[in-house]
Amino acid sequence: MKKSLEEHAARFDEKASEYDDSKSPEYRACADIVIEHADPDPDETVLDLATGTGAIALALAADAEHVVGRDISQGMLEQARRKADERGLENVAFDEGSFREPEYDDPVDIVTSNFAMHHLADAEKREAIETIAALEAQTFVLGDVMFFDEPDPSEPFYSPEVDDPATVGTLADAFTDAGFSLTAVERVHDQVGVLVAERSTSEKPKTE
Repeated sequence: MKKSLEEHAARFDEKASEYDDSKSPEYRACADIVIEHADPDPDETVLDLATGTGAIALALAADAEHVVGRDISQGMLEQARRKADERGLENVAFDEGSFREPEYDDPVDIVTSNFAMHHLADAEKREAIETIAALEAQTFVLGDVMFFDEPDPSEPFYSPEVDDPATVGTLADAFTDAGFSLTAVERVHDQVGVLVAERSTSEKPKTE
């Protein structure tokens, strides 16, 4: 991680009030794909890591029994809670937590995350995926900045001073080593994609 958790939290605290209006079409497309693949049943619990202002968590709340959002930024969490209150959602809970310390011990069926894991170094991403595997969720849907081809540092999805994206292959290896199998790989941009990982399946990933 090129910045400490505290530095990242402070940076996102400053952005929180304008965060939703600042996102790119690729970010929004990625979020839509994460939501589509998560697809919880009415009796399932979703854990949304690095939930931000709750875009994924709030979208899934109508279908899931319970949705838990975790983030390191109190400013982002305040925005998420405000939106949940405005929508009258009572099955969503937001609190502080990170990829490697999600601060949630109850059963989880689906884990989601969008545009956040790329802040971690590759070894830290591996630790995060191992932590998620230990939660025994059946499905992990990750939307993120990731490299399908040789990265172009001039692209807006990659800021070397704060970002540390991995290749799709590096992420796939980390999932496999943690006991997951990739069941879908969706490319939104040559530096943006969605990976769907399932436990106890041998289905080959489908690239779109």
